This record gives sequence, C-alpha cells and structure tokens, in this order.
Amino acid sequence: MSNLLSSLSKTIHASLVLAIILFVGMFFQNEGIAFDTLFWSWLFRYIHVLVAIMWIGLLWYFNFVQIPNMAKIPDEQKPAIGKVIAPAALFYFRWAAAFTVLSGLILAWLNGYLHDAMTFSIGSGIPKHTAIGIGMWLGIIMAFNVWFVIWPNQKRALGIVETDPETKAKSAKTAMLFSRTNTLLSLPMLLTMVAAQNIY
Repeated sequence: MSNLLSSLSKTIHASLVLAIILFVGMFFQNEGIAFDTLFWSWLFRYIHVLVAIMWIGLLWYFNFVQIPNMAKIPDEQKPAIGKVIAPAALFYFRWAAAFTVLSGLILAWLNGYLHDAMTFSIGSGIPKHTAIGIGMWLGIIMAFNVWFVIWPNQKRALGIVETDPETKAKSAKTAMLFSRTNTLLSLPMLLTMVAAQNIY
C-alpha cells in the first residue's frame, strides 16, 4: 500500500480503477449500460465536476495560501515557489479552466439547454436555464481571465518570459488582481450552478 500511495501516478490510476468498478457496479445493478444521451450527459457532468474542482481548488490555493504567504517566505527560498511550484500549479490551473468550460458546454448541449443558457433563456422563460446561463457566463469570463490575462502576466512575473523588473512587478500585480477578480466571481458562479439544479 505504501508503494501505491508514494506515487501520485499510481494513486490516480488506482482511484480511476475504483471509480470504474463503482460505475460498472452501479449500472449493471440495474439494466446495464446504454450508451445513450443519459450516459454521455452523466459522463460529461462527472468530468465537468472533476476539472472544476481542480480549477477552483487551485484558484483558492493561490488566493488563500500562496499570495498571502509570499511575503513571509525568505527571499532565498522564493525561487522554489516561482520556478517550480507556481508554474506547475498554473499548468493544471489553466487547463482545468479550459476543460471545465468545454465539458460544461458539451453538457449543456447534451441536455438541450445550451442556447437557452447562453441567451439567459430569452423567449423560453425557464428559470433553471437562466440560472445555469449566469453561471456559465461567469465561468467563461473567469476562464478568459485565466488564459488571456493571468497566464500571460504570470509568465512575465515568474520570469518564464524575460522582461524588465518594472514590467515584471506590474505583471505580478495585474495577475494578482485578476486572480482576485476570479475569486470574487467564484462564489456567485458556484451558487448559480448549484441553484440551477433545484430550480424548475
């Protein structure tokens, strides 16, 4: 067991195997697996939740842990954060954002409410679609911030892209402010996503 848990790759693979066993057990307990719209909707909802947890978890890690504690780290130790930890976290952060939006759009399309949600159900008057649409647009804005504001500025702030010290400092502040903007939007976004499941 120690050998399994000492490797992240082995741990994730074992977790995936357990999830598949549970999945197969639940479906075969009933009438078996039908690869219909209901199945694909379920699968993309699961993927959507998984990648969203990675995205928002890392957003909150940056804002609740890394940013507030950077001033407490001695200067000689800061390169470990800037050269190793932050770039790795930003890799998962930005791709989780992209896959959250993509899986959410696919899920909305599979369930037949993509147009209503993206247009706030203009013409249909379905409150559930309006609520999920607000959440979707907030998520899209947040993902845009990740890819087109936070990531380019973080590349300069972390020295991944060479720049002068003044630009580096300005980029770090811009990245932080947009990360805080996403933190500000995260609770309303999550509220509308969850509330939509209970609105008819």
